[in-house]
Amino acid sequence: MIPCEMGGRQPEYSSAAHRPAAAHEGARAVVRFQTARGTFDGMLNGTPIATALLRHLPLTSTARRWGEEIYFDVPVQMPNTQPTLEVQVGDLAYWPEGPCLCIFFGKTPVSRGREPRPASAVTVVGHTAAPVALLRSIADGNPIVVAHASPPQDQTV
Repeated sequence: MIPCEMGGRQPEYSSAAHRPAAAHEGARAVVRFQTARGTFDGMLNGTPIATALLRHLPLTSTARRWGEEIYFDVPVQMPNTQPTLEVQVGDLAYWPEGPCLCIFFGKTPVSRGREPRPASAVTVVGHTAAPVALLRSIADGNPIVVAHASPPQDQTV
């Protein structure tokens, strides 16, 4: 991962984004990722970082690529609560150095084999079953919107 850069611009966040923490504390929640290439859902866990992310939805940011990882700026600044360098395909992870949300779907430049590997410690905050082909089709610089999801939606490529 390289530092998140948006050309001096800040990501856009909804004015309704600051929901009370109690509404999400400890609860798992489905979120929807929307891109020009398709839409997919993810499940956030009940960790404090995931809870903080939920309070800022919906958000619009710019997707960046680092190997087979997508990452983008988020309006949450917290230290890692469960730092790890071990992630799996489909993991959603918070990278405090951005701060960014990362979507791992394959090898990164620091992978030792075929597994995804972050550049530095992240906290896993969820998972997605999005098709790898869809994730690969999201290019560096594409807009990405993350919002609360209702019922799961079909994934498109």
